[in-house]
Amino acid sequence: MAKVKYYYDPKTLSYRKIEKGPGYRLKQTMLYMASAALMGMVFYLIADNFIDSPKEKRLRRELENMKIQYSIMNERMDQLATVLRDLEDRDDNIYRVIFEAEPIPASVREAGFGGANRYKKLEGFENSELIKETAKRLDKITKQLYVQTKSFDEIVEMADDKNKFLASIPAIQPVANEELKRMASGYGWRIDPFTKARKMHYGMDFSAEIGTPVYATGDGIVKRADSRSSGFGRHIRIDHGYGYTTIYAHLSEYNIQ
Repeated sequence: MAKVKYYYDPKTLSYRKIEKGPGYRLKQTMLYMASAALMGMVFYLIADNFIDSPKEKRLRRELENMKIQYSIMNERMDQLATVLRDLEDRDDNIYRVIFEAEPIPASVREAGFGGANRYKKLEGFENSELIKETAKRLDKITKQLYVQTKSFDEIVEMADDKNKFLASIPAIQPVANEELKRMASGYGWRIDPFTKARKMHYGMDFSAEIGTPVYATGDGIVKRADSRSSGFGRHIRIDHGYGYTTIYAHLSEYNIQ
């Protein structure tokens, strides 16, 4: 219940009741409305700045989750970079040494991607630097993996060529030991059986029964097979590649494929 207020009237020497007219009530109403509006604005500002809406809470959770995912991705890229460095070291210091190949220059392995605006589309976000740095690292590792893959392709080609080279080098005896009677004459200087003069013998003579199988001493291509006058009688000439050629002379017959 509102309090009744009085004022002292000096003319009548008595207290009179203060009457509240329409203007007073309007003034009071406006004051209450202004106070309510002010309080509402204060509460709105507090809520807007310090209390997250459901949407803001969801976005904040998604942002934190994204940061965690980027952190995990960077850790995995660290592990991948370590493995890649080990592969590069083996490539340059073991595989390429074995095949006598030059190591891949660091300038090729560390080459980046061109274009200053390559990452421009990643700018303008709250975590733009994190996103850009992660993208740059991923691009760099991708390029290094590509270089290493091409290097391994070269190593495989060199290994295949090395296998062909080893298979082509004349390295086995053309006559089996069980068929061999004796080594008639070796490579080097000797007395020519016909001229009796000292002469260089550029071959090896194997003594065996007529019809003894004679084998190619390495992979190759038959370039000649005949018995025309050449001092070799019936013979076969095989080109093994890589600068190697062998001649199988004084054969009783031959069967080539």
